[in-house]
Amino acid sequence: MSELTVELIPTGPEHIELIRNLYQFYAYESSDWEQEDVEVDGRFYIHDEHLARYWQEPQWSANLILVDGYIAGFLLVERSELAGLDAQELADLFILKRYRRKGIGQALATQVLMSGEGDWLVRFYDQDETSQAFWRSVLDNLPRPVQAIELDDEGELLSFLITRAVMH
Repeated sequence: MSELTVELIPTGPEHIELIRNLYQFYAYESSDWEQEDVEVDGRFYIHDEHLARYWQEPQWSANLILVDGYIAGFLLVERSELAGLDAQELADLFILKRYRRKGIGQALATQVLMSGEGDWLVRFYDQDETSQAFWRSVLDNLPRPVQAIELDDEGELLSFLITRAVMH
């Protein structure tokens, strides 16, 4: 098999429908531990005001993941709004099933968490065994300090701070 070409493409506000459509698959996969039901139109609820912020707020971004030119998922980055935490948050990473188990997500997550000069926050649901295994693999192999932190906003989320410098 030939080497896959993986691209992380920043999107503009003209891509909101595309990201919203892809987010339906993400919401479906997390619906059992997030206890989400579909709306009367058969779709999962998406908070449009929050989604629009990816193109409005500084240090927020919505990125498409392309594999060999085909849409393979998305990566959403937010500036953490938690009090006392100065970090970018790798908020949502979604890879379509066809492209999983090829190292794409791990390579992208590692690339993003190694970028920039600041700290990063990664959070995932304790009940999501697939996500937990994925993130533990990424974080265990990251050549930056990783620290489990306790945040009191959502107890079912495991939170990790990735820093440039060693914590004292």
